[in-house]
Amino acid sequence: MDVMPKWAEVILVPLISLLLAAILSALVILGIGEDPVAAVKLMVTGALGSTYGWGYTLYYATNFIFTGLAVSIAFHARLFNIGGEGQAMLGGLGVAIACLYIPWPHWSMALVGAAVMAGLFGAVWAAIPAWLQAKRGSHIVITTIMFNFIAAALLNYVLVNLMRPKGSMDPATARFPEAVNLPTLHDILAPFGIAFSKSAPANVSFLVAIAACFVLWVLIWRTRLGYEIRAYGHSESAAKYAGISPFKIIMITMIISGALAGMMAINNVMGEAERLVLNSTEGAGFIGIAVALMGRSHPLGVFISAILFGFLYQGGAELALWTTIPRELIVVIQALVILFTGALDNMVRMPLERIFLALRKRNAKAAEGSK
Repeated sequence: MDVMPKWAEVILVPLISLLLAAILSALVILGIGEDPVAAVKLMVTGALGSTYGWGYTLYYATNFIFTGLAVSIAFHARLFNIGGEGQAMLGGLGVAIACLYIPWPHWSMALVGAAVMAGLFGAVWAAIPAWLQAKRGSHIVITTIMFNFIAAALLNYVLVNLMRPKGSMDPATARFPEAVNLPTLHDILAPFGIAFSKSAPANVSFLVAIAACFVLWVLIWRTRLGYEIRAYGHSESAAKYAGISPFKIIMITMIISGALAGMMAINNVMGEAERLVLNSTEGAGFIGIAVALMGRSHPLGVFISAILFGFLYQGGAELALWTTIPRELIVVIQALVILFTGALDNMVRMPLERIFLALRKRNAKAAEGSK
């Protein structure tokens, strides 16, 4: 029997961790001579106070949903996929090939084709470290980190030498055709009479990310494959005894993980930049690790924590623009959130477990006394 109820595990632990991170962040802001209350107000106003702010918050959140889901499914199999950054880079290459070299008649068909190509490129890039662990015993953490650098070098070569338009000095592809431009949330909501900022980059990819959350939830908790992934993650020896192939689980889990990370590119490459540029991922692959940790590897938790990190990104940009608080401090605040929700998780969990255990014993004694 679990010491803590499920609601405390999913809600209370992350909430207290966030509160501790917020208190420490406020002290840091106070230490550099700024007003933490005013800073929070500015972040909230900048990220959530207008449809423009919401547009950027949801744009960043879309990236983090895909990379957070990618890390989450790997976590369920006790695999630590730190290669989301490289897989998203190669996913962008798949999107660029689909959009530049296939004459799509409509954005909807282009979206499906680009998502398939992005997922395929990301899956292939994740399958190599998966095979190295399953067959050669190479640790997935080391190989996926290394493959991030290889992906960056490969993308740099392709952009500079193969896909850069003639006469351009920018390491980027040509603009995608107008027919494949994805509708923004402004375009989607306008027919319903809902006003939304035209200049905000949030687009239909956000709806695809929500659909991905639902599909992954069904896969993990409502299918035989999901049961096998979770069983392998809980105990490899027990899974082997039950006839579950470690090779199969490692390969399939990492392929799905890589595909999800690669699909991030339909948002930042196809939806926002409308071309492939160098460093388009902007660290979203690594933020996905924090999102998965904070979301407890559950699709709903990933969605909520992705919104939070989207808020931190957009709110932090507003802080850097309108105050003397340096942009680097926002990275510190994000790091504190990651620290308390990830590395220092037990610092919150263990006292809560003792409290719930004491309450359970007291209730048991009271029940015996009333008999």
